[in-house]
Amino acid sequence: MSVNAIHSAEDARRVAKRRLPWMVFDYIDGSAGRETGAARNRAALDALTLRPRILRDVSSRDLSTSLFGTQAQRPFGIAPMGMCNLSAPGADLMLARLAAKYKVPHGVSTVASTPLEQIIDVAEGNAWFQLYFSGDGVGTFKLVERAKAAGYTTLVLTVDVPEVGRRPRELRHGFKMPFAIGPRQFVDFALHPRWSLTQLAAGKPQMANFEMDGYDFDRTESRARATWDTLAKLRDMWPGKLVVKGVLDVEDAAGLKAAGVDGIQVSSHGARQLESAPAPIDILPQIRAKVGPEYPLFFDSGIRSGEDVMRAMHQGADFVFLGRILQFAIAAGEAGLHRLWAVLSDELSIAMAQTGQSQLGANAGLDRS
Repeated sequence: MSVNAIHSAEDARRVAKRRLPWMVFDYIDGSAGRETGAARNRAALDALTLRPRILRDVSSRDLSTSLFGTQAQRPFGIAPMGMCNLSAPGADLMLARLAAKYKVPHGVSTVASTPLEQIIDVAEGNAWFQLYFSGDGVGTFKLVERAKAAGYTTLVLTVDVPEVGRRPRELRHGFKMPFAIGPRQFVDFALHPRWSLTQLAAGKPQMANFEMDGYDFDRTESRARATWDTLAKLRDMWPGKLVVKGVLDVEDAAGLKAAGVDGIQVSSHGARQLESAPAPIDILPQIRAKVGPEYPLFFDSGIRSGEDVMRAMHQGADFVFLGRILQFAIAAGEAGLHRLWAVLSDELSIAMAQTGQSQLGANAGLDRS
């Protein structure tokens, strides 16, 4: 399947399923438990309809939006994703170049395959650093200081992983970071020679942000010690914008706003953590009603199209983040990533025309009824 055959996120997924080892594909694609949470996310999005409007001049449509006082060329950006270089060598920097081109935030994961300093440089400053609080927090706060020194101005604290969710597809493949290669993994890699040879040439993907600080990151380590006091400490030490990601409760959202958090990201971690979590798109309008119309509210989980982006914005999101579908596209290389981005942009632009909108955002007459 060629890059030109990507006409939707599902097409990109098919490319990834064909090209990536089973272990890697299921790591990207999988969800918690029996994956009913992922199905619930999709069903909830599919149940939302948009309001078609007619006889409005929509010959010129502006897909840009304001985000923390800066202009982004799209109302969607790149969610933080760990170990992106599993999709293809250099994936982190592909995403960084995309962020630079469209002036959208690239969420840089704590467990990125590329050092956080290099990513923000390639992204030309269009990067937010995502933070996990792990163990006793010593390493966590070192990363905060590094992010500050590197020029990051937005910190995203992810709070919905007190313990890593059980994802059976990963467990069946024996997925671990760093890789533990046994007979099953060897056969898997041998049956996907294109991926294996390019990875061999580039070197084994690593969790790059921990090589410089002299300590190891255990992906399965408990993150259960994070509390509201942890948040207060981060708020005191971080001079820039502070976003909390992984919020699905109205009371928690109100508490975060009161604690001085600058924005909230409504998310179920792509249904990868708690299988029985509610669909974030259903909770989004409830949180919007609680925090008010002006408070920055972001969204991710289950987005698969430009129309999904508009659905989320109609439910109250100011900005939307895309995750695993971008990794699927990267399986076809950087051209695949840009191809899917163009598809998503086109889908959104057409949806705007069909719903009578020439601009996005509450201040541009976005109809959330």
